[in-house]
Amino acid sequence: MRVRELSLTALGWASFAFVAGGVLSLIGFLAARGLPALDLELFFDDTPVWDAVLGLRPVWDGIWPAMAGTLSLLAVTMALALLPGVCCGVYLACFASPREREWIGASVDVLAGIPSIVMGLFGLELIIVLRRTFVPQGTTCLLLAGFCLALLVLPTLITAVRAAIEALPARLSLTADALGLTKAQTVRRLLVPAAAPGILGGVILAMGRAMEDTAVIMLTGAVANAGLPAGLTAKFEALPFRIYYTAAQYTGPEQLARGFGTALFLLLMSETLIAAAKALQARLSHKWRGK
Repeated sequence: MRVRELSLTALGWASFAFVAGGVLSLIGFLAARGLPALDLELFFDDTPVWDAVLGLRPVWDGIWPAMAGTLSLLAVTMALALLPGVCCGVYLACFASPREREWIGASVDVLAGIPSIVMGLFGLELIIVLRRTFVPQGTTCLLLAGFCLALLVLPTLITAVRAAIEALPARLSLTADALGLTKAQTVRRLLVPAAAPGILGGVILAMGRAMEDTAVIMLTGAVANAGLPAGLTAKFEALPFRIYYTAAQYTGPEQLARGFGTALFLLLMSETLIAAAKALQARLSHKWRGK
């Protein structure tokens, strides 16, 4: 028995070392190749900073338009996915019958298993159908890409919200029943606030998933030189697509270094997002516990 425990402990530490070593190697490689290119020129090329930020002059060889496009895409995606994802997760955890949980949960699992390239093909086919029927002038755009990404991240949101609520202690619901609260009041005033840190974690995971996807946006509106986003129905640039484009089309070491710099910046954006989420989660937990 002792030998088995020691073996499992050794296997656990070996797995941890393998994963940690892989992550640190990846970060170190990106940092070594990308840090030298991480400067204002990478973002704005030779365009004055404020002229680029305010859209007074175009940025042709910097990643500022791709950064703005990524943030715009993220905003559209979460605007479309947040309410349905949270509401569906709450319904599954609190109101659904066992039969509904079974078939809705199965549907969510199927949606979660769809590859992103298939979701991109769905978006492309959707705009083709719309052009033949209701929107003759329709084309791939920011709104279409956001809609497809929203479908892609919905399972993450739904699963996280459901798990966060179901993980709450049963005594919360029993206390609410003892106080005479209705089911809706219990969910709105007690369960959802108590599960807020876990729900926020799911939101952040969904945002990270939407921020890094390339296959969907490649087929639904991302292009190499669109400039700053001009609206929901316009083409756009995005950091993941720019990294892919640079890796496929670079013509020299300087362009390749800028690609590594872009990848490093995207990683830093994701880490900043996670760090902010952790801080907000801790604040929500302290507020709920009255500390």
